[in-house]
Amino acid sequence: MMRPKASANPILCQILEFGPPIAFFVLYLWLRDQTFDIGGIEYSGFIVATVAFVPLLLFAIGLLWWLTGQLSRMQVFTAVLVILFGALTAWFNDERFFKIKTTVVYGGIAAVLALGLLQKKSYLEWLLAEAIPMTHTGWMKFTRRVILGFVLLAVANEIVWRTLSTDAWVKIETFGFPVFLITFLGWQIYVLRSELIEDQLSSDQ
Repeated sequence: MMRPKASANPILCQILEFGPPIAFFVLYLWLRDQTFDIGGIEYSGFIVATVAFVPLLLFAIGLLWWLTGQLSRMQVFTAVLVILFGALTAWFNDERFFKIKTTVVYGGIAAVLALGLLQKKSYLEWLLAEAIPMTHTGWMKFTRRVILGFVLLAVANEIVWRTLSTDAWVKIETFGFPVFLITFLGWQIYVLRSELIEDQLSSDQ
């Protein structure tokens, strides 16, 4: 869904991107030791925080769309999964559904990128070529490595939520996984710097 692009403060956009997960983390810390009786059913603080996170994320994504005029496929994909798994978490009163959501997101991204490779395409090149000028060969290498990174994150999430406490999972989900992903992506771009198209980079500066 798109409308004419509008200029938006990049700092505000970053707040809208990262604000909802931080808000979920804060809300969880506030509610984690409480239980809530809703309609005769007891819900843990984690589940209440999860349910509250869904409209908060949708509000942030809606505001981001209003400010920028567009939403990425990843934002739409993430929103759909958050709604789905948030609803399952509340309906079955089972926090495992929301924890599995992270595995599905990371695994889904890896699967989509792998589908592109089977077609001898890099969807990352299609998305990011204007921002990061790189040879097609470089994009194919980068895509393969990004797939590996997301697979590692999906596996790590399964290990974390199945073996560690909910407290540990929330902290790793909110901070650990994003930091790993940003560091991993930055490292891969650095390693593949010989594939960058310097002339286009210079002309953009």
